Amino acid sequence: MMTTRTNPENFPPLTPAVFHVLLALVGGERHGYAIMQEVAEGTGGRIKMGPGTLYGTVKRLLAAGLIEESDERPDPQLDDERRRYYRLTGEGRRVAKAEALRYEDMAELARRKRLIGRPANIGQTGELRP
Repeated sequence: MMTTRTNPENFPPLTPAVFHVLLALVGGERHGYAIMQEVAEGTGGRIKMGPGTLYGTVKRLLAAGLIEESDERPDPQLDDERRRYYRLTGEGRRVAKAEALRYEDMAELARRKRLIGRPANIGQTGELRP
């Protein structure tokens, strides 16, 4: 990965591991194990990220400036001081959003080609239905 870019749409497509880590951090800062849990829960258990994949990905994301280590810590009585917490940078949020939009475009193309159907709660014009 390269350092900060001015236009996130020009960022190369992300690997699934990178995208899942960024998605896990959209909701707020997390430590490594919590990121692994979020990925597993967010994918219904289909993706289980191991420590090697997670920390290799975290290292690349830190170097690219897409995430940063947080200096804030929860109450020491409730947390292990060895844990490192990570959060998205502004650039990381923009890159994650651009990637999500790429996925959305690909899904729409697959719908137009009748490879997949529309989700049950989405109408023909894209509006959410109850």
